[in-house]
Amino acid sequence: MQRPRITTWTIALTGLAMAAFAANSVLCRLALSQAAIDPATFTLVRLASGACVLCIILSLRRKAEQPAGSWPASVALFAYAAAFSFAYVSLPAGTGSLLLFGAVQTTMVGYGLVRGERLSALQSFGLTIAVAGLAALVAPRASAPSVMGACLMLTAGVAWGAYSLLGRGVADPISVTGGNFLRSLPIAICLFLCALSFGTHITAIGLACAILSGAVASGLGYTVWYAVLPGLTPAQGASVQLSVPVIAALAGALVLGEAISLRLSISSLAILGGIALVFGSQERAPSRSR
Repeated sequence: MQRPRITTWTIALTGLAMAAFAANSVLCRLALSQAAIDPATFTLVRLASGACVLCIILSLRRKAEQPAGSWPASVALFAYAAAFSFAYVSLPAGTGSLLLFGAVQTTMVGYGLVRGERLSALQSFGLTIAVAGLAALVAPRASAPSVMGACLMLTAGVAWGAYSLLGRGVADPISVTGGNFLRSLPIAICLFLCALSFGTHITAIGLACAILSGAVASGLGYTVWYAVLPGLTPAQGASVQLSVPVIAALAGALVLGEAISLRLSISSLAILGGIALVFGSQERAPSRSR
């Protein structure tokens, strides 16, 4: 099978998509760390903005289409978005992105193992390093992230991993994603109504961050990513996402003034390096049941 030819345009669009994914962490943390908006409202506005942009993109196609999607995927999408928002009340942007990314990839690799896939010795070593890096990052210490925030972000990662697995092999990812965003809105509205009893708040800055996160970083970001994905091999598509936590940590330091600690740096090397070994090596063939 001939490998896709990597062009300058492909590299540029890939970089743009990764920057958009990292921007989700920075925008959410910026809004919630300043108490400019509450997590439930952020979740609702983000999903609604993303749904609007994706529906507009679908309507601009040569042949107008109805959004597709499914309820299981929509529930997973909502769980990811809600846990993501509540986690960033207490987590720095870089730490949150690293926990999210590690949980997503670990979930997908774990699913493959349950399905009978077998890892090579190098891949098993890489997975062990990645899990150890995650454990070291969240282990109780003075510099450890919030336990509640870390648990919420790991939950968001598992949900996003499930969402990714549910969406594997779909014929039209933009249509499916648009439909899933639309279906997630009733659930997000229920969360918002429940949050009203505890008190919600919103400012212009918080609203702007939520809209940018949904419309630009999510809606347009996913569109760019799905457009460029056919130009990458599966290994390249998985490996390039290793850059997202790094971009988020650097942006968090520049925009939010967050410190990049030695603990975060070492954990990042272990998690990202381990995942790179898993995706960069050749898997063993799945075992056949007799």
